[in-house]
Amino acid sequence: QSQLVESGGGLVQPGGSLRLSCAASGFTLNFRNIGWFRQAPGKEREGVSCISSSPGSTYYADSVTGRFTISRDSAKDTVYLQMNNLKPEDTAVYYCVATGRLLSRLCTLRAGTYNYWGQGTQVTVSS
Repeated sequence: QSQLVESGGGLVQPGGSLRLSCAASGFTLNFRNIGWFRQAPGKEREGVSCISSSPGSTYYADSVTGRFTISRDSAKDTVYLQMNNLKPEDTAVYYCVATGRLLSRLCTLRAGTYNYWGQGTQVTVSS
């Protein structure tokens, strides 16, 4: 069964850091655009960041630019989201998403472009 699995969420104080990981079961993350979305209670789902299937292209929402970094380790077939200087407003369930196989230098935070969604990992930023 093909699925995405997120890990690394938890409780952190404001200003702290977390690193989320995304791995796949049943398929490879290579040759796919990978993204991270989040949804807080009572709020709409928000695209956070993405990385293209071809190296070097990343994109970030304005709300996380300068604080979050997305990266890919092709050898480990894993995508990471390093989150620094976390704020209470970053509290949400974070979802890893993946497209079908494609070669693209660009990625987008349009949810409809992603075929696979993980179950999510909770990130709570609170003192």
